[in-house]
Amino acid sequence: MGKKATEALEISYEELADYLHYNHSVYMRVGHDIYYLTDANFEAWRAQDTSKLNHKNHFTDCSPLVPTVDEFLSIPFIHGETIKDVFDHATFYASIKE
Repeated sequence: MGKKATEALEISYEELADYLHYNHSVYMRVGHDIYYLTDANFEAWRAQDTSKLNHKNHFTDCSPLVPTVDEFLSIPFIHGETIKDVFDHATFYASIKE
């Protein structure tokens, strides 16, 4: 997992899928919640809750793994809403690899 950039990205919903394909991950803030949107070994997509760590000290999954970005964008994991539903109220940040 990368580190959250301090400056917000200027990105539209229409650009998000391509951004994820190219960069493999992004942080998304919705209210006080921050999610890490990422691929799992380039084979599946998932969202992780950055406020909860597992036994390996990694963020915990809060969405199922799905094989495509399009499926991922339509999962209602944000209090019953999808990324598209909350996009206008979300802020996105690059994931910086160290």
